Amino acid sequence: MKKVCDFIARWMGVLVLLTAVAAVTWPEPLLGIGTWTINPLLGLIMFGMGLTLRWEDLRVVASRPRDVVAGCALQFTVMPLLAWLLTRVFQLPPDLAIGVILVGCCPGGTASNVITYLAKGDLALSVGMTATSTLLAPLLTPLLTWLLAGEMVDVDGVGMLLSILYVVILPILAGFLLQRYVPQFSRAVVAYLPAFSSLVIAVVVALVVSHAASRLLSGGWLVIVVVVLHNLGGLTLGYALGGVLGLSKAKRTAVSIEVGMQNSGLASSLATLHFAAFPLAAVPGAIFSVWHNISGALAARVFGHYIEEEES
Repeated sequence: MKKVCDFIARWMGVLVLLTAVAAVTWPEPLLGIGTWTINPLLGLIMFGMGLTLRWEDLRVVASRPRDVVAGCALQFTVMPLLAWLLTRVFQLPPDLAIGVILVGCCPGGTASNVITYLAKGDLALSVGMTATSTLLAPLLTPLLTWLLAGEMVDVDGVGMLLSILYVVILPILAGFLLQRYVPQFSRAVVAYLPAFSSLVIAVVVALVVSHAASRLLSGGWLVIVVVVLHNLGGLTLGYALGGVLGLSKAKRTAVSIEVGMQNSGLASSLATLHFAAFPLAAVPGAIFSVWHNISGALAARVFGHYIEEEES
């Protein structure tokens, strides 16, 4: 069973891609499942993240504040500004522009920790950055979305804040408390959590993609290009700016992956909940969910090779 779970976690990008292709090709079986189910599924992923958090992981924020603060600062500047710039350069219509900006304003994705581990990056820094950016998200995600997209649409900042609290913060807190006070449970399931999260992410992507299948097929190429550039730009700038800050290759790898990989499922969920008048707003998050797992898997191989050369 453990080998099967390791296999699923390692090939998460392929799994998500196949799921997305199937959802676009045969969306009908999933259309009867409402998009309201996305939030509980995201909550499950966040709950699993909480189960893996320990006091030692949180202490990295206090013991290495410079690294964590620098990484989170890049997270909430590079990706939002790059998203805004791409929407202007490619002159995206408002609904797609809102979706791209939402992706850029969300915290780091939970899959980034798995990818950082596979890339031989600084896993403690990755976990610390994910936890910190996630805790900052209820305030920064609505604020940045309002600053960058407020001229296109009314942004319900309070509603977005509450959504992130319900979908992200409370499940993480529940998982953390369960791990803290019922450690035998977390020890029993922790080995299976990466595979579980991978499968749930695939289901979330399938749901979002199936409900947007017709729109993706009719005009999705432009937004696909924008999403790919957004992700690759985040990975590249995260690594380059980490070098400017004097970080080691392992730390730069963690920062690059954290900056480039977003909680795009949350972006799709927020788009569905708060921008229902713009149905295409959920599409960039769905595409990002597929692509960043593929690019992350490739990045893990490249970064891992360079780090192995540094260590040898």
